[in-house]
Amino acid sequence: MDARRAGTSVELPGSAGTDLMASPPTRAAVPGVQDAGPQQWHRGMTLVATISLFIGTRDAWTAAMASRPAVAAAISACYASILICAVLALFVRTRRALVRVDAAVLLTAVALVTCGYLLDHAGSDEGVLTAQAANQILHGHPVYGQSWPWLFDSVRVGITKTMSGGADYTYGYPPLTALLAAPVHAVVHSAAAATLVTTGALLASSVLLWFLLPAPWRPAATAVCLGFGFLPQYAYAGYPAITALALLVPVVVRWPATGAGGQLGGRGVLRAACLGAACAAQQLAWFLTPFLLIGLYAVRRGELGPRRALAVTARYTGTAVLAWAAVNAYFAVQEFSTWLHGLLLPLDQKAILHGQGLMGISYYFTAGSSRLDYYSYGSLLLLLGLLAATLLFVRRLGPAITVLPWCAFYLATRSQDGYFLMMTPLWLAAVATVPAAAFATAWQPRLPGAFGRRAKGAVATGLLLPAFACVTVAAASPPPLRLSLAPRYATHASGAGVTAVAVRAVNTTGTALAPHFASRTGQGASNWWTITSGPATLAPHASAEYVVEPPGGFRALPHGTHARTYLIAVTGTPMTITTASLPPAPPSKR
Repeated sequence: MDARRAGTSVELPGSAGTDLMASPPTRAAVPGVQDAGPQQWHRGMTLVATISLFIGTRDAWTAAMASRPAVAAAISACYASILICAVLALFVRTRRALVRVDAAVLLTAVALVTCGYLLDHAGSDEGVLTAQAANQILHGHPVYGQSWPWLFDSVRVGITKTMSGGADYTYGYPPLTALLAAPVHAVVHSAAAATLVTTGALLASSVLLWFLLPAPWRPAATAVCLGFGFLPQYAYAGYPAITALALLVPVVVRWPATGAGGQLGGRGVLRAACLGAACAAQQLAWFLTPFLLIGLYAVRRGELGPRRALAVTARYTGTAVLAWAAVNAYFAVQEFSTWLHGLLLPLDQKAILHGQGLMGISYYFTAGSSRLDYYSYGSLLLLLGLLAATLLFVRRLGPAITVLPWCAFYLATRSQDGYFLMMTPLWLAAVATVPAAAFATAWQPRLPGAFGRRAKGAVATGLLLPAFACVTVAAASPPPLRLSLAPRYATHASGAGVTAVAVRAVNTTGTALAPHFASRTGQGASNWWTITSGPATLAPHASAEYVVEPPGGFRALPHGTHARTYLIAVTGTPMTITTASLPPAPPSKR
């Protein structure tokens, strides 16, 4: 290992006396010495970044030609730039020239994202909620605890339905993005105020990450942040998590250097302030924070000892808390209970199941579960287990600290990839700037009797077993209701469909249940069906007859041999789901 030990600390080559958040120094030109040729993998990274810019470019150009020809012309120019950069990536002979090509690829990506924003900046549910919150701030009105159902009249604005049969129309995010959008909303009186902030934050964070990474890694920043297309779509939609991402970039880049020598310094204070501001922008930053603090304390304790490490970690944490409090103070004073409820809303709202995680066992592959809450318990236990594992094995897990927090979401009832996909640039920042050598002398608690790999593996397994035990309980539990369906079919211009379903429901549990009904064909659930007859609450071990009708009075059936429509019955407390397949329509109704 090419590192120099100084006491109990580890210095990376060339890092003495420097802050590791700073960009790596470029090679000074030496008279008479020709710049060495670029590494082949650097050429490959540049080429991959260039290729990634093709994703979505044709669709954007097609849309622009119909409505904004000037934007289409700009996209055509970017297309030419992509081709030229691809040729140059394989053609240039010096590292400095390849870095210039990387800069051209970044500028092309920025131009394409800007064009995409000009074509689509109306925002989704998070964008319109943030814009409305910004409008409330401008007029001195409350932000939290306010219901704005009219914002969801548009088809493109999704509604978060809750397991209690309702929907959430309130602002459930920390206030920073709304505060930033407020002055923009004074000029742009639409959701574009929020999407402009998030798109600007994405562009700024992409450029910042590009400059902070070592030169060969910079094309990867362009590809991950702007090229593949998924992050720009979230920015166009107005997701506050993009603001949090922008603030977390300077926090994560070379984060083990924070507080080196026992002094935060100006850059350390800036990192802490950015962390606090990120936590005031979106709740995803909350999940990363404890992992960073554990890692920071372990690295500094290995260098400074327990007291000085605790002191520098406390100063870092205190600075972050002050930054977070400064952003939230006005709203907390305005009405504390509604502000706190708004911040915790995504964690306790009991939104309807959604995502690709393990909860899909109960949602898609079995008839349901009477213990869905155990998925949430498992998610929390996995998060705590991963925190404990990070503390115990930080020398091994330290480089993965930016990835570990998101593993817990795979067990949650809302396990869609979008909840952590927006943080993937931080993964890149870690792999490029946080080597394993930075943790070589990090402090780890001693485990009595656990010295070998097998013993340590057993400890790590023991930390994770409770989480997967909870998931097993949730997945193996039978559905709480036994449903018998008798649909009423009709034929409209669109084909066969259902106008109502007579449901006989038997509560097989010892708990009173208040079922709410919806349908699904694929992964998503419809709006709630109307219960025209039947009790609101079904007593333990009781049965009842329900008649439920789809929204609008007609639910078209999908075409195709393998397409099926399911009726689901869900309850909020406890969280349960029961799924039953609708019988196919008779031939006369097809």
